[in-house]
Amino acid sequence: MMTTPTATNTIAVGGPWFEDFLKGQTLPMPPAVTLTDGHAALHQAVFGDRLRLPLDQTLSQHVTGESRPLIHPMLATNLAIGMSTFATQRVKANLFYRGLVLRKPVFVGDTLATTTRAVALRQNKPKPGRPATGLVVLEITVVNQRGETVLHFWRCPMIACRDPDADTGHDDDLDVIPSAIADAEIDAAVPDWAFGRFRARVPGNHFSSLRSGVAYAVEGRDSITSAPEMARVTLNLAMTHYDAGASVYGERLIFGGHTIALAAAAAVRALPNMMTIVAWRGCDHLAPVFEGDMIATRIEVTGLRALEGGGGLADLRAVVTAEHGASGQAALKVPPGTKNAVLDWRFVALFA
Repeated sequence: MMTTPTATNTIAVGGPWFEDFLKGQTLPMPPAVTLTDGHAALHQAVFGDRLRLPLDQTLSQHVTGESRPLIHPMLATNLAIGMSTFATQRVKANLFYRGLVLRKPVFVGDTLATTTRAVALRQNKPKPGRPATGLVVLEITVVNQRGETVLHFWRCPMIACRDPDADTGHDDDLDVIPSAIADAEIDAAVPDWAFGRFRARVPGNHFSSLRSGVAYAVEGRDSITSAPEMARVTLNLAMTHYDAGASVYGERLIFGGHTIALAAAAAVRALPNMMTIVAWRGCDHLAPVFEGDMIATRIEVTGLRALEGGGGLADLRAVVTAEHGASGQAALKVPPGTKNAVLDWRFVALFA
């Protein structure tokens, strides 16, 4: 007769609770990831983004001077977010991102390594009947195989406490996150590309045609699909994206970067000659998003700044509204047709 061996000691494998964080600590480092054509293909399949340079290798080579295909900036960013999620396996919500600057373009074959550091801790005020939670400010730095910093930013997740009645005393000022990005920092991140070649090869409107104060309502909405698959490819460990039982809503929450990537795709539909995204001035998740939600995006041009070498930078704002599908209706206990503003994203795009 066969017998099944029984382990004498069982170790629970899960992420840190809020009580486990220490201010200033560096979280365990995830595996470095070498970006491949497969990553790029999956990103394209899920988001359908029409940004020209990652799609057109011939154009990219003429403009960037690099023979390898360019990686979409949202793929690089979402990978960085996913790689930082050892810290946020027990996340209840990700509230905001700040100060994100894409300091170097990323190409197929580049290897990215991510370091995550807890820089501030603040427990939320207790509410009757609600288990204790806290906010953790994470500083995230990504370097490539040459040790060059390609991405740096802060984000703020809400993490559950182990003890539902915990009183940790953590009350750090979240102003440790810079409230603004200096123009000089953004200028330093502008790649040394051939803007004239881009304008010569791509017809239509470029930087000189943009006007501040103009808004674009993208009529074509998009459905939230394949969210767990995209979260997995970015190494995202947050339980709430895979396990409805780990969500405070009883339905799987959508990875925030998924909604942002669809907003980026909508921005390219509105402004088809965008070259890349250089920075995020801020990004706030206003309400939860669920699989099957239908999202609509409005893009506003809020500022313009010409560059000495040609082209310019456009400050854009994407405001995303979700009409909740069956999962969202069940989670939020709302009737069909309910719409909520779910994302307010302020970012800087490069134009020739």
